[in-house]
Amino acid sequence: WEGVQESGEFISRREAIRSANARGGGIRRGIAVTPVKFGISFTTTFLNQAGALVLIYSDGSVQVNHGGTEMGQGLQVKMAQVAAEVLGVRLTSIRMMPTRTDKVPNTSATAASSGSDLNGGAVRDACLTLRGRLAPVAAQLLTAPGAPAVHVDDVDFGDGQVWVRSRPDHRVTFASVVRAAYLARVGLSSTGYYRTPGIWFDKASGRGKPFHYYACGAAIAEVEVDGFTGQLRVLRVDILHDVGSSLNPLIDAGQVEGGFIQGMGWVTMEEVVWGSDGRMLTHAPSTYKIPASTDVPADWRVSLLPRAAQPGVIYGSKAVGEPPFMLGLSVREAIRDAVASFAPRGSYPERVALALPATGEAILDAIDAVRG
Repeated sequence: WEGVQESGEFISRREAIRSANARGGGIRRGIAVTPVKFGISFTTTFLNQAGALVLIYSDGSVQVNHGGTEMGQGLQVKMAQVAAEVLGVRLTSIRMMPTRTDKVPNTSATAASSGSDLNGGAVRDACLTLRGRLAPVAAQLLTAPGAPAVHVDDVDFGDGQVWVRSRPDHRVTFASVVRAAYLARVGLSSTGYYRTPGIWFDKASGRGKPFHYYACGAAIAEVEVDGFTGQLRVLRVDILHDVGSSLNPLIDAGQVEGGFIQGMGWVTMEEVVWGSDGRMLTHAPSTYKIPASTDVPADWRVSLLPRAAQPGVIYGSKAVGEPPFMLGLSVREAIRDAVASFAPRGSYPERVALALPATGEAILDAIDAVRG
């Protein structure tokens, strides 16, 4: 909250905007900052579980199956990263498979922003089992003739190679370890399972711990409204969002941006209209307006909160799908700030009534109301 206000120069910009608005004119600006605190987990407790199936082939390639559904949010990339990290192989060695219930049964919905938490935990569990089976084989391969046996705890995996921690120059390839394990009849496939710990919720009493943790963020939005047409322009957006220790910062920044734009559309243009006969009139892209590329802020600044690892979650990461959606509310509050400036001089209103969504018509109605 304080970080985004400082980096976004909120106080000085607000003063400059109010000074400019005081000079009058048909175009006014507004600025606002809003937070989000979003609980992560399914409140239906039994859904907080996931499975995985990981197979290693004798050439060292890895196939990963899990119960999550890829829908453009980057889940498959993150799961490949988790598997590669645990097994110590390159991403090019990982093959991600489409979700199939004959491979991973009883899957929970990919929802509640928990896809990476749940499935990442299951993939990691399966890979840790396989790594545990491969370590003794690697220790044997790394033991020089006549030398003391290498202990499994001194074996490390990374970048497609396996080595002795105390002698990092003494190493073999991951593929050679896998081949040796196959010849030694060591199992090279494993299921994995994860359940979110420590959560419970009694709907009847409304008591419990429904969320494993919270994802937080804050956004500053600066807008411009036309007092004659109600037209809106989003000029600048500053976001500081907590994604923990990000599994993939590029993907997470994209999720923050996409979630914000979706939320902005929700509060400014996505209006559902019903006809007098009960039929929905806004039933298609031609009648239901959603944000376009031209609605993206001209000045767009997204940062991820540093040094924010979350204990007890896959590699300290946090959910990022839904929480940024709520930051779109900053646009609505900035519109209210701009509308308030149309009030007669000296009568700046404490409250501005503004319909949702804040369409051009709704903005004009609000301006007319404050003008009296």
